Amino acid sequence: MTDELKVPKRRAKVEVLLAGGLARQVTLFLAEFASVHAGPERVSDLLNEAGEFLPAVDLATDAMTFLNRTAIALARVSREWEGDDDSAGGDEQEVEIILSGGSALRGTLRFLQPPGRARLQDYLNDAPPFLRLAQDTEVVLVNKQHVARVSKVK
Repeated sequence: MTDELKVPKRRAKVEVLLAGGLARQVTLFLAEFASVHAGPERVSDLLNEAGEFLPAVDLATDAMTFLNRTAIALARVSREWEGDDDSAGGDEQEVEIILSGGSALRGTLRFLQPPGRARLQDYLNDAPPFLRLAQDTEVVLVNKQHVARVSKVK
């Protein structure tokens, strides 16, 4: 294959927690331009798009692997791979998320919902498969299929 036929990709280092509790450091491949917003593709774009498997390089073995999206409980990434939040002007909720395995996460959910559907419950029911939980220096992308409970933090 010639280089002119290859699609340029950026390599993002991501920690994934798989169903059952196995944590792995992987590299995911992001497009230079996103198909759903202006700017480069984000890890959240990749996780929330259609398709069951996504290619990754396991950093421990340097082997190519294919991750089943539904088996990814969460993906922890540096803020640099998530870019600007598209929910400017929306609601912001400090929450604690308890995963089905018992792990707890705290952070901020930011969301922009249509009028009349602006409650946290509406967002949780409407949001894409992976919730974007902002923490100090990272963003944790949490798969809703692995969430047992979400509580507002007072």
